[in-house]
Amino acid sequence: MTDKSDTLGYSSTSIKVLKGLEGVRKRPAMYIGDTGKKGLHHLVMECLDNSVDEAIAGYANYIKVMFHNDFSVLISDNGRGIPIDKHKEYNKPAVEVIMEHLHSGGKFDNKSYKISGGLHGVGLSVVNALTEWLHVEIHRDGVCYKQDFSKGLKSSEPEITTSEGKNKGTKIRFFPDPTIFDFNPEESVFNFSTIANRMRELAFLTPQAKFEIYDKITENREIFHYEGGLKEFISHLNQDKQALHNEIIYIDEEYHEDSLVVEIEIAMQYNQGYQTNILTYCNTINTVEGGTHLTGFKSALTRTLNSYIEAYMPKKYQEYVLSGGDTREGLSAVISIKLPDPQFESQTKIKLGNPEARQAVSQTLSKGLMEYLENNPAVGKKIIMKSIDAKKAREAAKKARQLIRRKSALDSARMPGKLADCSSNDPEECEIFIVEGDSAGGSAKQGRDRQYQAILPLRGKILNVEKARIDRIIQNKEIQAIIKALGVGIQGVSDEDFEIDKLRYHKVIIFCDADIDGAHIETLLLTFFFRYMRPLIDNGNLYIAAPPLYYVSYRNTGKYIYSDKEKEEFFKGLMEQYDLEDSSSIKIKRYKGLGEMSPDELYKTTMDKKGRILKRVTYEDVLQTDKIFTQLMGKEVLPRKKFIINNYDEVNILDV
Repeated sequence: MTDKSDTLGYSSTSIKVLKGLEGVRKRPAMYIGDTGKKGLHHLVMECLDNSVDEAIAGYANYIKVMFHNDFSVLISDNGRGIPIDKHKEYNKPAVEVIMEHLHSGGKFDNKSYKISGGLHGVGLSVVNALTEWLHVEIHRDGVCYKQDFSKGLKSSEPEITTSEGKNKGTKIRFFPDPTIFDFNPEESVFNFSTIANRMRELAFLTPQAKFEIYDKITENREIFHYEGGLKEFISHLNQDKQALHNEIIYIDEEYHEDSLVVEIEIAMQYNQGYQTNILTYCNTINTVEGGTHLTGFKSALTRTLNSYIEAYMPKKYQEYVLSGGDTREGLSAVISIKLPDPQFESQTKIKLGNPEARQAVSQTLSKGLMEYLENNPAVGKKIIMKSIDAKKAREAAKKARQLIRRKSALDSARMPGKLADCSSNDPEECEIFIVEGDSAGGSAKQGRDRQYQAILPLRGKILNVEKARIDRIIQNKEIQAIIKALGVGIQGVSDEDFEIDKLRYHKVIIFCDADIDGAHIETLLLTFFFRYMRPLIDNGNLYIAAPPLYYVSYRNTGKYIYSDKEKEEFFKGLMEQYDLEDSSSIKIKRYKGLGEMSPDELYKTTMDKKGRILKRVTYEDVLQTDKIFTQLMGKEVLPRKKFIINNYDEVNILDV
């Protein structure tokens, strides 16, 4: 009988066994997310997590990151130092085992570390596997241990000397492997602000330690140390916002269930804005996608505020039953839990899965928040009244959404009247240009490729959503047109109202004039998308088109120019090429707006896939981006003035 697997070319010879850390080098994204900027910085974060674990355990109080002139990075701490004694099973120093073997480390038996963030035991081995070279220096028990590694394996034997003075701790210096990561090895590899933002975050979460980051190339240095911990974190989050109540609500408890102990720390404060900012951490790891601890927090918050209304508010308010969205409007909160055996969704640790965390956080918040509100009735009343106002606005927004949907149904489910749709029904192929003004919209409609390009003209500037509640936002006609055209709904009306899978165009392109007014409209649109359609950004669907500023020509040579710097370089090149003594014979056409361009020009320069420039909208740090939008578009004038003054030479809305 013929083995069908052989006919398919699949037999025992097809099975490849990757030894040591070969699997990491073969499939790095499985361990660090990707091989772009995010993955590069993840290497530093893994080392940082290990240093923070030493601080949590009470052995380290100083953690430092240093960028060297050769673009390598050094992460050091003054903890106990990685063990250097011989490992019985492998008959070599423990540090070699940790560096060369996955799932090796001191974080599996809860003896060396009761609490840890780098719990998988793959952190340092993965870093080692993905670096061109790595140097480790350990000071422990009066001994200095140095060793080199490369691409997952040791490249030198240990150098052991006497440690001077009272030195202790671990130093890890490495350079990423340029054959794996996408970067220029002759330029700065790591972003200072990306690492600094994470270290600031860790300093809030680990008040017992001081964090320093220093760039030898630029001489840039920052030191973070926050003895106030999460309270100072909330002050940082709300610094450009007007607080609803002055005192920060703070809960710090241990939750016990049988032999399980969960340390829970929660800090929260409402502001008079409309955005929600809840950050969750487990063992100092930022669980970006939340998890069970966030679920427990949300349910307990809603339940507790409804209980407070029933028990303490006047009878006229007791008819209101708040939903989750109502209770979270204007809330800044940080939830930090520590537990012995956290179960994360993946090595990148973005979502917590422990069911016990939900119950622990829920019970702790319910008890602590109710006690606080009972002792501070004035604060309780402010929070309840804000939540009721949010409920009224959300219900009004919901009615407006339903009305829009009904009108759409009665109107044969047609799209907005201004939308010139494309003929293709394949979302992956389709793209929509959100165009500033009817004039530019008309040119874009004539010049586009009708097969896959849709045009939605906007009349003037849309509403500044940073200063408006959801009911006003949903009633704005331009925003209604965007919501209707994209088909995904909007976040903020209800928790289930946004469905990314229903996106009708996989490229959503903001298309504005290359002037101050255009930049303002871009900012308004970016604020809307960041606040109410952020999954489009996270999913890589949002872009900004880059129309040319000039057309420069001499004789038969001409070029569309996209910046003043490019114009100067092209001018210089033409003068050298044609040996010109002055530039008066060079013709220059300045485009003041998209509406001035002919349909053919608009298509050729900005819409044709072959020659256009599209900038994908991304953000590296959600806290920093949130802060920028608050400063630029929020109610407070002073933060906006400070931002403009401090960034006058650097402001470029395309970088937001």
